[in-house]
Amino acid sequence: GLLEEGTPEIVVTNRTRDRAEDLAQMDPNRVIVVDWDKKEKALKNANLLVNSTSLGMEGQGPLEISLEELPTSTLVNDIVYYPLMTDLLKTAQDRGNPIVTGIGMLVHQARPSFKNWFGIDPDITPDLMQKVLG
Repeated sequence: GLLEEGTPEIVVTNRTRDRAEDLAQMDPNRVIVVDWDKKEKALKNANLLVNSTSLGMEGQGPLEISLEELPTSTLVNDIVYYPLMTDLLKTAQDRGNPIVTGIGMLVHQARPSFKNWFGIDPDITPDLMQKVLG
């Protein structure tokens, strides 16, 4: 999606470098791979930080990352939805970064499945989000 929207540079890091390099093949000119142990250095000029690992989710290990180099204007998104407020999001929010929880991703992923199963394309309303969170 970021490539389709014209993002000029996307930095990808993964605990398994081969997986990051596989993603970089989508557009080797715009997707740069950074080694996992150097991830903090890549945050210096970031406009968006997305944790798309399971790290930080209940029952998984913690996501160990320092946000010291991250600008406070950078949007931080964690796709983890349990807990809703991960340590990454708490730390980012405490620093003044805008944040996005993983609940939106969960609900929007479920929407097409719900339509396939029940023939109804549900509207994602504030009431629905409250029910999901409730």
